Amino acid sequence: MKDMQHRTETVLPEIEDLQKRATEALRGMVAPGDKPDAELLEQHQHAAHALSWLTTYVEALKQLAAWGERVEGEMEELILQIGFGEYLAQIAGGIPMSQNEFARLSDLGIDWQPSDAARALMAGNAPETRARLAALIAENRGSATFGATGLDEDLEMIRDQFRRWSDDKVVPHAHEWHLKDEFIPMAIIEELAELGVFGLTIPENLGGLGMSKAAMVVVSEELSRGYIGVGSLGTRSEIAAELILGGGTDAQKEHWLPRLASGEILPTAVFTEPNTGSDLGSLRTRAVKDDENWKVTGNKTWITHAARTHIMTLLARTDPETTDYRGLSMFIAEKTPGDDGDPFPTPGMTGGEIEVLGYRGMKEYELGFDGFEIKGENLLGGTPGQGFKQLMQTFESARIQTAARAIGVAQNALELGLQYALDRKQFGKSLVHFPRVADKLAMMAVEIMIARQLTYFSAWEKDHGHRCDLEAGMAKLLGARVAWAAADNALQIHGGNGFALEYQISRVLCDARILNIFEGAAEIQAQVIARRLLG
Repeated sequence: MKDMQHRTETVLPEIEDLQKRATEALRGMVAPGDKPDAELLEQHQHAAHALSWLTTYVEALKQLAAWGERVEGEMEELILQIGFGEYLAQIAGGIPMSQNEFARLSDLGIDWQPSDAARALMAGNAPETRARLAALIAENRGSATFGATGLDEDLEMIRDQFRRWSDDKVVPHAHEWHLKDEFIPMAIIEELAELGVFGLTIPENLGGLGMSKAAMVVVSEELSRGYIGVGSLGTRSEIAAELILGGGTDAQKEHWLPRLASGEILPTAVFTEPNTGSDLGSLRTRAVKDDENWKVTGNKTWITHAARTHIMTLLARTDPETTDYRGLSMFIAEKTPGDDGDPFPTPGMTGGEIEVLGYRGMKEYELGFDGFEIKGENLLGGTPGQGFKQLMQTFESARIQTAARAIGVAQNALELGLQYALDRKQFGKSLVHFPRVADKLAMMAVEIMIARQLTYFSAWEKDHGHRCDLEAGMAKLLGARVAWAAADNALQIHGGNGFALEYQISRVLCDARILNIFEGAAEIQAQVIARRLLG
C-alpha cells in the first residue's frame, strides 16, 4: 500500500499542473478581459465543461489518494490502483460527460504527455486486478460498503445504525411503494423524526441534534441505499432549515426550526416554474403586499411532496419592475396538508400530480396560486428582494446531500447486481466468474468509493467553515454520473430480467436517472463550475 501511495503522490502534481494549464487555456478563449464573456462562454461551452470535468477528476483523485493514506488492506489497495489507473487513462483519452459526449484535452487546445509514473499507474488497471477486486467484493457481499470508508468510529456507528434500520424498515417495502406509486407511509416519516433525521444539522439550541454535514452525508447515503425517496425526505427539511438558518430572523428561527427538527411540520421547496427550469432569475410568480400580508399569483412545477406538507419555502417576485434575480423574495408559506381526496385544501392554491418514471415516494406536483395568502411575518428575513441570495446560500448543503443520495443509489445498484451475478448461473458457472461481469462490479465499487471520498471532502469543507460550492458541485456532478452508470450496468448484469418490473433494479435505474437533473442539471452544474474556476 505504501508503494502505491508513493506512486500516486508522485503523479498528483503532474495532473494539478495540467488542470492549471487547462484553466488558463479556457480563460484565453472566453475571458479577453478580467472576467468571462457570457457569449464566448456559451460559444465554447463544450470546452468549459471539459475543464469542469477535468477539475472534478483531479480533485477526485486527490481525495482518493488522501483516503489511501487513512486505510489499509488488499481491497483498498486495489480500489486505489484501479481508480487512479482508470481516471488517468480517461484524462488522457476522454472523460465521459454523458453516454455520447466526452471531455478531451484537445477541446481546450492542450495536450498531455503522461510521465512514466503516470503510465505505470494507468497500466495498473489490468484485467487480473479487476478480477481480484470482484472476487473480494463477492466474498464480502454483506458489507455496508466495499472497502473501508476512512471515516471515524462515531460516523461508522451512525452508518451502522441507519443501515440496519433501512434494511429492516425500508428495503422490504420500497419496490412495492414504487410499483404501486404510493406515498412513503407516514409511519416511516414518524420513525425518521424519532431518529432525528429532520433535525440532524439544526443546532441543539434550536431543537436539532447539531451534528455535522458529514453525519448528514452518511445518513442520506444509507437511507437512499434503501430507497431514494426515504433518503430524500431529509433533503426537504435540510433545504428549509438552511434557508431559515441563513436568512431568517431570530423570531423565524425560534418558531420554525424546532418544529422542523421534530417532524411536527414537513416542508417542501417551491422554486421552479413551467417556463424557467434552471433560470430561476426569470421567475414570474408574483407576491403583492396586501395590508400586512402578501397575496401570491402564479404557477410552479416539479414540487416534491407538496400535498402532505405544512409549509412551503416559496420563491416569488415582489418587485414587478424587475426581470431578474434582484426582485425575488423568499417566503415561509403555511398550508394545510392534504389527503388523497383533497390534496390541496388551502384556499388560493390548486395542484395536480405529475406522473413520473421513478423517485415516486413523495410524488411530484404542478401548483397554481391565485390570491394565495402568506402572513407578512413569514417573509424570510423580513426584507424583500433577498430571496435569490438566500437560496444561493443553501446550494452547498443541497448538492452535498444530493451527492450522498447518489452514492446510496449506486451502492444499492452494486449490491443488486452482485447478488444476481452470484445467484444466476449460465454455461455451468455463476455470472460473477465471467470477466465482463466482474469488470462491471469492480468498476462500480471503484467509482462509488471515488465519488464517496469527494462527497466526504465537500462535507468536511462545509463543516470547517470553508466555502465549498466548487467541491459540492463537483461531488454532485460526479456522483450523479456514477449512480446512473452503476444502475445501468447492474441492470445489464440482470439481462432481460432487469427489464422486468418485478426486479428491483428496474426501479433503481429509474431513480438513478433523476440525479443528473435535479439540484442543477449536469450541464448547468458544469457551467457553474467553469465560471467559478475562471473567477
